[in-house]
Amino acid sequence: MTSFCMQRINRACVALFVLIMSTLSAVVYAENTEYRLIEWVELMPQDDLDALLNPPESVLNIADGSAQDSLDQMGALQTEDEAATRYFSALKSSRVVAEFDGETVKIPGFIVPLESNEEQKVTEFFIVPYFGACLHLPPPPPNQMVYAQVKEGIAVEELEAPFWFEGKVSIEQTDNAIGSAAYALSVANHYPYEG
Repeated sequence: MTSFCMQRINRACVALFVLIMSTLSAVVYAENTEYRLIEWVELMPQDDLDALLNPPESVLNIADGSAQDSLDQMGALQTEDEAATRYFSALKSSRVVAEFDGETVKIPGFIVPLESNEEQKVTEFFIVPYFGACLHLPPPPPNQMVYAQVKEGIAVEELEAPFWFEGKVSIEQTDNAIGSAAYALSVANHYPYEG
């Protein structure tokens, strides 16, 4: 074999070796990534959480299912009451916790489908903290919703079945007719929730 052919083979071997090693290191990185387990309330600024945990008396007196039991009707209570104003602001808050930008996390949640593929697997969705959010109930505040996409899709047999999601968070506003998310997750892993 000529030296020219040997040089081409050697370069091809080196290129193949580099490609294999970079692929293996990416797989090892993915398997060794530590995900910070977080709770939903951590995604909310503390003053928003405080406002929601201490609803004003005017809101507490509204009967479930009554004509006043809607965000629009309750919003009319925001007269001069600073606590009510803060409470209703927190219910719609897009304010985020900046430290989560770029953080690798593990969070439990429910899927609210936005798009699916021809196999009926969900490819684009919101992750929400409780079942029925956006579907049967008003949507959570944007800082309690996470937008995600999974190219291969997720088989969702029951919407009330929770999942664990692992991946990298970005602060990114996503608006949809169903709701708005203040965060996005680049999903690395997903699997059914088990205690």
